[in-house]
Amino acid sequence: MLACLWCVQKVLLLLWVLRSLPQSCRAGVVSDFNHAERCKDSLYKGTPPRGYLNPSYKKICQKYEDKPRYVTLYDSHRRIPVYSAYLFKKSDGEKKVDFPWMFEPQLASEKSSSNMEPFPQSSSMHMNFDDTQAVLDDYSDVVQYERAQLNPDEHQADPLDKASTYSLTNVVPHIREFNIGPWSQHLDLLRKRLNNYCRGPAFIVSGVTTSGHTIRRNNQERVAVPELRPERAFYVRYKFPVFGAYGLNDRVNNHMVEMPLKNLEKFLKSRMDVDKNFQIFYDDCAADS
Repeated sequence: MLACLWCVQKVLLLLWVLRSLPQSCRAGVVSDFNHAERCKDSLYKGTPPRGYLNPSYKKICQKYEDKPRYVTLYDSHRRIPVYSAYLFKKSDGEKKVDFPWMFEPQLASEKSSSNMEPFPQSSSMHMNFDDTQAVLDDYSDVVQYERAQLNPDEHQADPLDKASTYSLTNVVPHIREFNIGPWSQHLDLLRKRLNNYCRGPAFIVSGVTTSGHTIRRNNQERVAVPELRPERAFYVRYKFPVFGAYGLNDRVNNHMVEMPLKNLEKFLKSRMDVDKNFQIFYDDCAADS
C-alpha cells in the first residue's frame, strides 16, 4: 500500500509517501535532486514539490557519514528550510538529545565536504559560513523559540538517521507553546498512525510558510520565523493514500487542522510564493491504478 502525507504549520509543509529505497549517491548542495542518485529516493516518485518561484533556494541532499539521509530545500537568505523530505521509519518515538548540532559546509563553499558536520569553533569557521545559514548563536538568546526539526528524530529508528536530523538546515524556530503542545502531540499521533496502518516505507515532506517575524542577532535580521506548519497522516484506510494538515506557530489558536491534500494546496497558494502549478506530491499521489 502507498501512503502520502502533507502538512502546514504557520506555515510548514509536510509530505508523506510509501516507497522503497535504491542505493548510492553524491550529496551536499546539488543542482537537481533527480541528478543526485539516492537523494531523490526521499521523494515520492523521485519528484520534489513543484511550483516554487524563488530560483535562489538551495537544494541540499542531507548527507551524514557518507550516506544520503533526506533532502532539504533551503532559503539561505532567510536562513530557514522551506521543506525537508524524508522517509518515515517505524519507531518508539524516543528522542535522542546527545547528538551535536551540525551545519551544511557546501552552503559556505562548494569545495567543502558534502557531509554535514558538527559546528566548529568560531575561529575556524569559513568566512561565508555565517552569511549562508543559521548558526547556534542565532538560537542562544531567544527564550520564546525552540529549535524544531522538519525531519524529526522521533520519526527515525536508526541511530545514524536520528543523528542526521540534528542539522540547523533541518530546523525552524517554533514558539515554545506550539512546539511542546499541538505540534509535538501531532507528530506522536502521526507516528502511531503510520506505525499501525502503513505497510511500506512512508515518504514525508515537511515545510513552512514564513511571516514577517525574524530572530535578530547583533541588530541584524537572521532567521525567519515560520507562520504555518503543515503535517498530515492517515489513520484509517479510507484516507489513504494522501491527506494534509497545518497548525499556527503561535501561543494561541495553534491547534492542528486536517484536510484533503487539494484543499491544503489551495490554502497554501494564497500564502506562499508559488505559481498556479504548485503541487506537493507528483500527480497528487494518485494510485497507479
